Order: sequence, then C-alpha cells, then structure tokens
Amino acid sequence: MPTLPILFSSPSFTSAIATGGNYSSRLPLQASPLPCIPHVQASPAAAKATPPSSIEHETVDENYDGAAPKMLSSYEPFLWEVRQMDVDMLFKSCNCTVERINLLDTVQRLGIGHHFKKHVDTTLSQIFEDEFSSPSLHQVALRFGLLREHGLWVSSHVFDKFKNEDGSFREDITNDPKGLLCLYNAAHLLIHGEPSLEEAISFARHHLKLMRDTLNSPLAEQVKCALHMPLSRTFKRMETLRYISEYKHEEGHNPTLLELAKLDFNLLQHVHLKELKYLTKWWRDLYGYVGLNYARDRLVEGYIWCYAVYHEKDFALSRIFLTKQLMLISLMDDTYDSHATIEECRLLNAAIQRWDESATSLLPNYLQRFYIELLRIFKKYKREVVIRDTYHVAYAQKAFQDLSAYYLREAEWLHENHKPSFKDHMSLSAMSIGSLALCIGLMVGMGDLVTRESFEWAAGYPNVAISCGKIARLMDDIAAFKGGKAKGDMATSIECYMVEHRVTSVVALSKILSLLEDEWKTLNQALFQHHAQLPVVRRIIKFANSMPLFYAEKDAYTFNIHLKDTVESLFVETIPM
Repeated sequence: MPTLPILFSSPSFTSAIATGGNYSSRLPLQASPLPCIPHVQASPAAAKATPPSSIEHETVDENYDGAAPKMLSSYEPFLWEVRQMDVDMLFKSCNCTVERINLLDTVQRLGIGHHFKKHVDTTLSQIFEDEFSSPSLHQVALRFGLLREHGLWVSSHVFDKFKNEDGSFREDITNDPKGLLCLYNAAHLLIHGEPSLEEAISFARHHLKLMRDTLNSPLAEQVKCALHMPLSRTFKRMETLRYISEYKHEEGHNPTLLELAKLDFNLLQHVHLKELKYLTKWWRDLYGYVGLNYARDRLVEGYIWCYAVYHEKDFALSRIFLTKQLMLISLMDDTYDSHATIEECRLLNAAIQRWDESATSLLPNYLQRFYIELLRIFKKYKREVVIRDTYHVAYAQKAFQDLSAYYLREAEWLHENHKPSFKDHMSLSAMSIGSLALCIGLMVGMGDLVTRESFEWAAGYPNVAISCGKIARLMDDIAAFKGGKAKGDMATSIECYMVEHRVTSVVALSKILSLLEDEWKTLNQALFQHHAQLPVVRRIIKFANSMPLFYAEKDAYTFNIHLKDTVESLFVETIPM
C-alpha cells in the first residue's frame, strides 16, 4: 500500500485522525454529510509509492467508535448558545463607530465572524456610512483596512491628516507603534496607482524595524509577524491560531470572545479530522487502484490548500470536492511533467478533451485506470451537488480539460527544446500552475453564493484568477530557483528573464518580486471591480494567501517536511480551554 508522507509522520497525528470520525451527538456542531467512499480496490501492482518521504506512515485506526474527545464532550450545547448570545449582545450594545470597529476586528481575527454574518454585515454598513473623524492613526487605519477587505472603497486620503505639508508622514506618529503597525497592514490593501500607500508601507516598515526590539509582548510578536507577512496576505487559519494565543495578553480583552474562539477552533478541528479520515481512505484506494506510483503522494498537503479557501463547517462538500480535484490535477501534472513520453502526453490530452469512456482505448495501459476514475469521480459529483447546481461540475470539468491542454503545450515546448520569451513563459505557466482551474473548482457546491453568471465570469479567467495563478507561479519559481528544480521541469521565469535581458540572478529576482507586488495589487483591485462576485473573489484571495505557506522557502507540496509544524497546529493540537 502506498505511504502517505506527512501528517502520518507521528503517533500524535495518527491518533488525531483516527479520532476524527464523528461528533458526539451531545456537541453543538454536527458534521455535514459526506459523500460515500468510492468503491475501488487497490491494485496488487501498486507495491511502492513515490520517492520515499523522510517520515514514515503509521496505519490509521479504522475501528474508531465515533466518540468525541472528553475535552470537547464536556461542553454542552447550552454553553455554545450562551456564548453566542453574549456576542450578539456585544454587537447590539456598540454605541459608536470606534466600538464597532474594534469589536468587528477582534471577531474576525479570532476566526468566529462566520457565526455572526448578519451582525458583521450590519456593522460594516454602519462603519461605512457613519461620519468618522478621529485623531487616532490606529483607528483610522483599522477602519480603512476593515472596509477595503470587504470590498467597500475608502480613499487613501484619510491618511492625509497624518502628513506634513510636503506630503511626508509626520514624525510624531512614530511614537504610536500600534498605529504604525495598523497603517502598515492596512496599506497593503493598496491597488494600482496609489503611490501614497506605497510610501506609507515604506515609512511604517522602516520605523517598525527600528523599534521592534524595544516593544512589549504581544505587540512585539505582532510586529515581527507583520514584517514577515502583512496581515492581508496571511494564511487566515494560522493567523487565527496565533491571535488566539496573543489576545488574552491584550489590554481589555473580552474573555467571552476568547472562549468562543477556542471552542469554535476545537470543534471545527474535529470536523476537519473527520474529512481527513474519509479523504485518506478515498486517496489510498484511488492511488493504489490507478497505480501511478511515480506521482507525488500528497493528500494532506492538498487538503491544507483547500482548507485555506474555506474552513467553515458549511463548506464541507465544496472542500472535499476541491481536494479531490486538486489530487487529480496533481496526478495529471506528474504524468505530463515526469513520466509520459510526448506521444503519451498527446494521447492523454486527446482523451481528456473527448471526456468519454470510449476514449480509454487511446491510452497506454498504465493511464487507463486513471482516466476511468477521472470520469467517474466527476460524474459522481454531479450526483452529490443539489440538482439545480449540477452545472457547477460541468464548469469544473471544462477547466480541467483546459489545464490538460496547457500541460501538453508545456510538454511540447520541452520536447522541442523551445526557449520561450519571458512574456510567453508567464502567459502559459500562470495557466498551467493549476490555480485557475481550482479557482473555478472552488465554487462547486457553494450554493446560493454563486450563480451561473458567477461561473461564466470565472470561466473567462478574470484578472483576479490570473493574478492568483501568477502569484503561485512566481513564488514557485523563486522557491525552485533557490532550492533546485527537478530535471524535467521547464526553465523558471527567473531563468527566462535572466537569459532574455542578460542580467544576473539578483536583478532577475528583484524584478520578479516587483511583479509579485503588482499581482497582489490586482487581487486587491478585484474587491472593488467585481462586487457582484465578491464571495468568490474573497475565496480566490484566500487561495492566493496560501501560496506563501507552500512556496516561502521550498516547494512545500513536494518537499512536505516543511509543512509538518503547520499540520500539527491545525489538525493535532487542540487549544486548551
């Protein structure tokens, strides 16, 4: 049986996933119904997995009885309901804009905003419509960031009051480290053509670096994290974990909010472990059945990517479908990249474009099972979504077919030893990274939040989706260039730029980092350009925010040991109550 490299590395995770079966009926949150496990049998031929991981797999306990851990079972439903009512009262008792801003920011950063959507929407409208004039840099910046993040336009001129007559920022605001930090984070929500916010970032960064060693906890840790990654670009679930640990040290923190955040994280962790247990069995069966042992065996890593898009309980169906789609893409990617001959690549693409079982005979024997399972999984998901949403899967299928064509074009370039220009390389590789297909796939099962118009919009590959692909590609290329790329891979964007412009790697890397900043601006701009599609745009941005986790140093999807601590934090370690 193939090994599952990460998560299954330690007894702690093995135990955690084994206990991820079901919620106790006494718990306030019930796991969403999950698709039934596919009926495929492992192939006896699948004797060995992909190149061995540094971490050994331990067998998941399939005899788990479904009881929730005692720590969770001790919380009766009434406690959950009481805490929710307490938070309801907090929202209703806000008497001014500053109170609303502070409460909304705290609720969001603690990760519990999804339980209070009506309150969040109402509070945002009030903050947006209220007349607001404050001498506090912290409050002005916090309001600016909250509204922009939710697609409500605020001009950067709100920061003019903190500037001198020549347009430079006043030196006295450097005595307000909390305000500077908030300015730094908020300014990263800039769009194209906002040099004043670029100046704000530079100014705040400079002074935060000067003072970071003199600050007290938790502000010192918050500054350190922001300088590493501004708040708007963080992997939100990891940021929630970090903030939960810091919030109790903040002056005036609310114990009710903190307790609810901890309880919510632990209960949702149980939902996610249940999904991982189901998906683990699905992947074992699929991976063994198709027998593509050259392909990366990365189920948990794939799940983390989809978990970044939506962690909420209500999106279980979407999360599971997206994980399955991502794993199928991973199998196809590795086939095109590292195993199939050019003729086999052409045949695989021809079959995928036909999307019919009659095309199975076109393929070499080792690809036939993969193709049959690919068709079956998409067909099955048309039955999983509600009848009115079956068209969702058709759009995801078309995106998968498009991705196959992009993979083939890359394979043809490699076969012909073609040296593309930097522009041509970026045009293709931003599509072939797979992010655009997943930007459509993530919409499947989202219910009333998406319409046929939403899918038509996404199928046209809007700028926000292309920018997500470019961020993934450029960050992947930086990681590959620094860490060494696989022998069969195409030249990276950095190498193409170096050759075309005859510059050093230092100059090329500087250019790539500048291009990355432009793509983050395009993502921010989409919040205001596509307001009708805002629910989808915000999920795409969350997907883009996961890229630094996977590509900060090395390609952590391939070299998965870099995700071990993240995995344990998200799925193994419960938060002490």
